[in-house]
Amino acid sequence: MAHNISHSRRLRNTPFTEGVEAKGVKAYTVYNRMLLATVFDSVEFDYHHLKQHVQVWDVSVERQIELNGPDASNLMQLLTPRDLSKMQDDQCFYVPITDNNGKMLNDPVAIKHSDTRWWVSIADSDLLFWIKGLAVGKGMDVEVFEPDVSPLAVQGPKSEDLLERIFGAEVRDIRFFRYKRMAFQDTSFLVARSGYSKQGGFEIYVENGDYGMPLWNALFAAGEDLNVRPGCPNLIERIEGGLLSYGNDMNTDNTPLECGLDKFCKPGEGNEHIGHATMARELAEGPARRIRAISIPGTALAPARAAWPLMAGETRVGQVTSAAWSPDFETNVAIGMVDASHWADGTTLTVETPEGPREAIVKEKFWA
Repeated sequence: MAHNISHSRRLRNTPFTEGVEAKGVKAYTVYNRMLLATVFDSVEFDYHHLKQHVQVWDVSVERQIELNGPDASNLMQLLTPRDLSKMQDDQCFYVPITDNNGKMLNDPVAIKHSDTRWWVSIADSDLLFWIKGLAVGKGMDVEVFEPDVSPLAVQGPKSEDLLERIFGAEVRDIRFFRYKRMAFQDTSFLVARSGYSKQGGFEIYVENGDYGMPLWNALFAAGEDLNVRPGCPNLIERIEGGLLSYGNDMNTDNTPLECGLDKFCKPGEGNEHIGHATMARELAEGPARRIRAISIPGTALAPARAAWPLMAGETRVGQVTSAAWSPDFETNVAIGMVDASHWADGTTLTVETPEGPREAIVKEKFWA
């Protein structure tokens, strides 16, 4: 059954909402109290187009939290087990954020402007209040607030060609998870080689929402011969690539190690982040469960709307958290959390789906 979303001031539009609706968006979800498109033509059509051409995504829902002041870097390091000591001023780092018990609060991208200014580009959770509380509780000299910044993603194999037409050839020099400030009209934006797909692309951090629609319109005008279309994070493509979704594949019940984020959990000497004691024990003992790719053979299943139990005989040994039919790999691709006793590559389990029990094969690596 289809349901409408009731609008109010609690549900904010984005600087690109006018363009998204004009392009015929078919479905939304709510993310950080904003509208995020989920379908334009169909999930499968959008999937094939993303892999072949170029799409423009309104991802303003990735709200920025700014840390600004003398203690900004100290506060940023307190938040995450990833060592930020060697991070340069033009870099973006994927950073798990943990609470005092070492559990996941968010998995944002940290963007460093300088030692005294950072942005934290967040997933769907109220991280602003946590960061404010830490800053106040620690008596830090830093302002924590949400600036007027709205990311617009350009994703797909033709994304570099499209952005060269807007920002010039210098855009090709941006390295992965680095950014440059690029001119647009009478302003400039941070343009980073990053994004929530494995097809390559960029994220443009639009400062001042008044420039949202001029940029949106310029991209579509410049990319007509590149078959540019509106798009959004694609369920099938993100599962194939193992891109985790906070709130779906992980939440405050999980640790970064359970989420397979070990390489991002190496604090620098003297950098004791929130939750470091719990993480030190888990690093020594190993996690009790771990995110794994799961292949579910057979006919196409509807996308998971709730966790599906993973069973070994009569024993529950995990759950599938995201699932979708993959046209390219001709199987149901899924992400699951699996107990250590059953996470080995090739382990065959049973998943309890709304359509009945199905075979589920654990994979150590994702498809793309």
